[in-house]
Amino acid sequence: MNPTIINGTEISRIIREEIATEVAVLKSDHNLIPGLAVVLVGDDPASAVYVRNKGRACEEVGIYSETINLPSTTTQSELLNKISDLNQDPRFHGVLVQLPLPTHISQRSIILSLDPKKDVDGLHPINVGRLVEGNPNFIPCTPAGIQQLLMRSGQDPAGKHLVVCGRSDIVGKPIAIMMMQKQEGANATVTICHTGTKNLGDITRSADILVAAIGRPRSITADMVTDGVVVIDVGINRVEDSSRRSGYRLVGDVDFEEVSKKSMAITPVPGGVGPMTIAMLLTNTVKAARLTLETSN
Repeated sequence: MNPTIINGTEISRIIREEIATEVAVLKSDHNLIPGLAVVLVGDDPASAVYVRNKGRACEEVGIYSETINLPSTTTQSELLNKISDLNQDPRFHGVLVQLPLPTHISQRSIILSLDPKKDVDGLHPINVGRLVEGNPNFIPCTPAGIQQLLMRSGQDPAGKHLVVCGRSDIVGKPIAIMMMQKQEGANATVTICHTGTKNLGDITRSADILVAAIGRPRSITADMVTDGVVVIDVGINRVEDSSRRSGYRLVGDVDFEEVSKKSMAITPVPGGVGPMTIAMLLTNTVKAARLTLETSN
C-alpha cells in the first residue's frame, strides 16, 4: 500500500498564510496587533528551540511577540508575579508558559494563575471545561493541529473508530474529548489506551484512525495496525544515529517504515504534527485578540 503522507509542514504553511491575512485585517480595520508573551524558565535546550521557533512564526504572520527568559533559580512566587503582570499587560492577548518547568515549581499552580482569556495553550481548568462541553475558547494546540491535519487531508473522523494511545493533559485527554463531540471535524467513536491497557494491539488493530502520543520511540509496530489505517504520530523522540553530525535523529512513536506499508495515510516525524502545533498557537493568539474586540463592544 502506498500511503498518503500527511504533510504538516505544507498544511501549517497554508494556515499561517490565512493567519497573516487575518492579522492584517485586524490591524487595518481595528488598529489591533495580536500579541503573545512566552515565558521560558531555565535553559532546557529543547524548550529554547521551541520558544525560538514560536517567536519566528509570530514575526512571520505579523503577531507581536516577546519572550521572557527567566533563570532556572526563579522561585514559584517570582514566576507567579511575572504572570500576574502579563495578565494585566494589554500588549499581550496570549500568555504561554513553556513546559516543562523546573521541578521546584508547581505546574498546576502556574496554569491556574493564567488569565483564562489569555491561556492560548488551553490548559486552564475553565478552558478545559469549555472544551468538555463542546464550546471551547482555546483548544490545546497539538490536538487542534491533529484535527486540522485530518480535515485538511480529507480524513474526516466522523463515524470512525479513533484510538488514542496516551492520556496526557496536553494531547491524549483533549484530543479524545474533541473527537467525541457531535461537531464538524469530530463525531468519532473514541477509545483511549494507556500504560494500564491490556492487550493493546487488539485495540489498536480496531482503529480506523490511530493517534500515537505515548512518548516512546517506535512503540506502534506494524503488527499493531490493520491495512488502511490512518496514523497520526505525535511523538518526537531522539534516538542515537552515528551517521548524523548531531549524533541523533528524530523519530516518532510509530515505526514509520513498517507501519506506513499498511497505512492509507500517515504523518511523518519530523514534518507532521510538530509544525501544526505552532500554527495552532498562532490561531489561538489571534482568537484571543478578537475576543477583546467582542468584550469591548
